[in-house]
Amino acid sequence: MRRFDERDIPFARFAYEPDSSAYEDYYTRHPERLERDLHIRSLPQLCSEGTMTWNPLMSPAADAIFKFLGDINTLSEQPVLKEVPLEAAPELLTRKIKALAKHLGVQDVGIARLKDEHLYTHRGRKPEHYGEPVHLDHGFAIAFTIEMDEDMIDRSPQLEEIIETSTGYLKAGIGGMILSYWLRELGYEARNHMDGNYLLIAPLVAQEAGLGEIGRMGLLTTRKSGPRVRLGIVTTNAVLIPDVRDPFGLMDFCEICGKCQKTCPGKAIPDEKNAFHDGIPYWKIDHENCYERWRSLGTDCGICLSTCPFSHKITFPESGTFEGLPEAIQQALAESEEKYGMRRYIREPLDLMK
Repeated sequence: MRRFDERDIPFARFAYEPDSSAYEDYYTRHPERLERDLHIRSLPQLCSEGTMTWNPLMSPAADAIFKFLGDINTLSEQPVLKEVPLEAAPELLTRKIKALAKHLGVQDVGIARLKDEHLYTHRGRKPEHYGEPVHLDHGFAIAFTIEMDEDMIDRSPQLEEIIETSTGYLKAGIGGMILSYWLRELGYEARNHMDGNYLLIAPLVAQEAGLGEIGRMGLLTTRKSGPRVRLGIVTTNAVLIPDVRDPFGLMDFCEICGKCQKTCPGKAIPDEKNAFHDGIPYWKIDHENCYERWRSLGTDCGICLSTCPFSHKITFPESGTFEGLPEAIQQALAESEEKYGMRRYIREPLDLMK
């Protein structure tokens, strides 16, 4: 399967300083992106003055979280602390990993065999690693979800949303750190993949680990909380017991629903499937439109997270899947519409913001 280059994602591109070697290299190879990127670069940064949601007292809260994550993500890779790994049966080690992850506050946790197509081709986020080919010899990945607060996300795109999403990244980053530090104490190699320091595409790994499916908006959607989750991934050379995928008909549901496409303020989510990956059609998000709206709003928007019916515990058919069941999809959508209309939106500011 085709792999993706981290240098192409907006979070990487817009961090390249003009006149830096990364900037020169990237736009020499992709001159077609320069004009659009220059426009987006001219907009205010997230959580900064000049954006629609700027609050001089509370906007720096999300910034503080991301800066802290930036300080600790250099700890994602550390040396193993025992020459000989502790002998543990894969079944036992898998069970203990899941138990510790649950104790650390994750919503769900699964194990995936790490595949080549899960990895980026090259690194792009950190200047010191720009352009390095990605190689990772770990055989397994521990994937977990962190649920984000429903009321906070349902205030999207207001400031509460980015405070909650940044908090989700914080919890995922710290949980992954503890798991990876513990595995290295046992003598296994382990790497925490967290905000600002990924070698892989987290939603692909989480889908492989049975935590959900990827639908129209390009995010992992779970049974319990829909896309209202953040993801954590730890890879390791320890031998574990992989979980199986858990399909529940999300692609069929998204074909009929389309709410995220209708409510997206950046028109970044397509109406029709517009791309192919290894011969399979899918909805390809316009990441530039999405990110440009973020820079205007001052938050990472989140309207699609709030709009998705799966974010609000919809009723599944008895079979546990919507695949091939258009009537069940229409019924679930009707129930969601009756409760929340197009989407559940809380206008009243949270006490934190008053």
